[in-house]
Amino acid sequence: MIDVKQDGRLWTVTLSRPEKANSLTKAMLTDLARIATNAAAGGVQVLVLTGAGKVFSAGADLDEARAGLARDPIWQEVSGAIAALPCLTIAALNGTLAGGAFGMALACDLRVAVPQAKFFYPVMKLGFLPQPSDPARLVELVGPSRAKMILMAGARIDADEALNWGLIDKISAPDALAETVAGCSADALSATGEHVAAIKTMLGKK
Repeated sequence: MIDVKQDGRLWTVTLSRPEKANSLTKAMLTDLARIATNAAAGGVQVLVLTGAGKVFSAGADLDEARAGLARDPIWQEVSGAIAALPCLTIAALNGTLAGGAFGMALACDLRVAVPQAKFFYPVMKLGFLPQPSDPARLVELVGPSRAKMILMAGARIDADEALNWGLIDKISAPDALAETVAGCSADALSATGEHVAAIKTMLGKK
């Protein structure tokens, strides 16, 4: 349910459970953490995280969430592994980003979304806490008041508003998403891995 395409120093990691809106199971999250660790060891210079179908991810699989996945530390392990990567990381949001899936997108360096994407993180309504690192990353992107709108007031925002708030960096037509991501990746892929890592370190780790 996690597909990895390797093209030299570019890895594209796809959440591939479209029949369930790419909702995430413990097995999928464990796989994602392993892939990120392997990417760090494998000299990857650009890692793209995307989804199959028309939704990036609806968050946790509902059955597994009720059984305890919503509070499992694996979420933090995944976002931490992505944030620690010494390469350029891009969340190519092919559709809606919801719930616990926010963590992996927030941990990426860049976020590109299609116009149809919606963004919501209903932890207040559902009675869960967000991943420990998510509030700080969210505040860094959108500011404290808008972070409270998302995490405390249950705001559901569209792509235009997400761009205006700073939650995403670009909006791309669905049929141009791959091209937009390629444009963002080109310079990092043309450099050395050491150079990519050095600039990312200078910019500060998430």
